[in-house]
Amino acid sequence: MGQGRGWEGAVLRLMRAKDFALTVLDTEDVTPHYRRIRLDDGGLLAAAGVHPTMWVRLWFSDGGRPHQRAYTLVDPDPATGTFGLEFALHEGVASDWARAARPGDTVEATVQGTGFRDPDPAPSHLVAIGDPASLPAINSLLGALGSAPATVWFEGEPAGLPSRTAAGRHEIRPVPRRDDGAHLVERVRAELPAVLAGTPDPYVWIACDTATTRTLAAYVRRDLGVPKQRVHALGYWRAD
Repeated sequence: MGQGRGWEGAVLRLMRAKDFALTVLDTEDVTPHYRRIRLDDGGLLAAAGVHPTMWVRLWFSDGGRPHQRAYTLVDPDPATGTFGLEFALHEGVASDWARAARPGDTVEATVQGTGFRDPDPAPSHLVAIGDPASLPAINSLLGALGSAPATVWFEGEPAGLPSRTAAGRHEIRPVPRRDDGAHLVERVRAELPAVLAGTPDPYVWIACDTATTRTLAAYVRRDLGVPKQRVHALGYWRAD
């Protein structure tokens, strides 16, 4: 395992990344464009432990070349050695694999670089900005920090997707994707200051396409003055 992955695989091995073989147990089409796959972990959870927003790199073949994508674990269960992965389906080798996956299929996974530190002090208000690709991580974050009220700006259509925002305590604000993320930036700029006003210890979590994430993170830190240790920003995908 771990052979034939080019320079990416070599670097990960040098960084003591751990490799595992996952086996598909069952699949569920949540919507026509969103698929959940349940997997046997191949010993991953016992070896690596579990934490909120935990993710793994999956390896696929793209015309004979290695291709890796990161996915957040959904409902990891160390007792049974299982977890789910959720795929926002679009064009690409990862989505193609997810569409075709059947019980018994296997995929290689690498654990390296994942981690989570509870914000200290605990958030008085949680702000999350994401889209279908980062929804599993948002759900995991809400589970870990769910005692705080949350406001979620969600780029895309959330109807039918497995959002775990609690009615009455958490608010989800759908935002259509327009102008390569510029519309989301406009909405956040217009609405976020009022959400942050009067809350002493906010925590802002941003995971959109890379360019939008970078723009929003700079705005939150520089314009709104949220301390960098209270902002987590990670680009989840690159717009064409």
